[in-house]
Amino acid sequence: MTAQNSVHSFRFPWYGYPGLGVIVISEVGLFFNLWFFETYITPLCWTGLILFLDALNFRLAGNSIIQNHRKEFLWMVSWSIALWYVFEFYNLFIKNWHYVGLPDSLWLRYFGYFWSFATIWPGVYQIFHLLKNLKIFDQIRIKPWTVSKRYLTTSIIFGFFCLLLPFIVSREIAPYLAAPVWIGMVFLLDPINFLNRRYSLLRDWAAGNLTTLLQLFLSGLIAGGLWEFWNYWATAKWIYTVPILGDVKIFEMPVLGYLGFPAFAVEVMVMWESVKLLLRLK
Repeated sequence: MTAQNSVHSFRFPWYGYPGLGVIVISEVGLFFNLWFFETYITPLCWTGLILFLDALNFRLAGNSIIQNHRKEFLWMVSWSIALWYVFEFYNLFIKNWHYVGLPDSLWLRYFGYFWSFATIWPGVYQIFHLLKNLKIFDQIRIKPWTVSKRYLTTSIIFGFFCLLLPFIVSREIAPYLAAPVWIGMVFLLDPINFLNRRYSLLRDWAAGNLTTLLQLFLSGLIAGGLWEFWNYWATAKWIYTVPILGDVKIFEMPVLGYLGFPAFAVEVMVMWESVKLLLRLK
């Protein structure tokens, strides 16, 4: 999915306009303290942003996941819920966030959960492809190197160990182990993707290309800033209980927590490639 032609060669798909409209209407509804918008501002704005960015990506490159890979997009929306629940499971041990202001109705509460979680992978994906189409960090290179079997094995073992750590330490130590959770999937799954000849960051690095990695880092920071901005104004929101500098915040997120967003964007890419391997998607 790369930019191939001039921006003037492609139309702007119709759904980009209502996507932008959803964001504007949601912000207005939030301003007037309307319950639906106060409660669901985050998934509302992310839904609008996903539609708008997809249209913009098609306008820039003539290629977007909704226009050209709709089956993959539908899989991504559904798997985004399941994949985020992996991190919700880890949070039972690291206890770095919890939710407040949720609707009393379980139906409305889980409607909000599923809707919010369904936007995570598509949201990061759209931001990443916008940066890719704009050629941000394009052609940043390092010296090529050879990926050895020893490196692949070591990476897989290290990733497994990172993901195991929160389960085997004491409850007092576990809250300090968010970092291994946010990097573990990368070290575990990317070598597996590499060995199965799927897209892999390792393959880019071995070729000396850092462009995708840096684009993912920036995608994570942008997505993280948007998550925290919209979450800050919501009545149904997440609150962090980070043990280090937890009171020094930008919006609801402690400043150190923003370091996790670049790593998470890389995990989004790597985990999705593993899902595509599982589903045999191209």
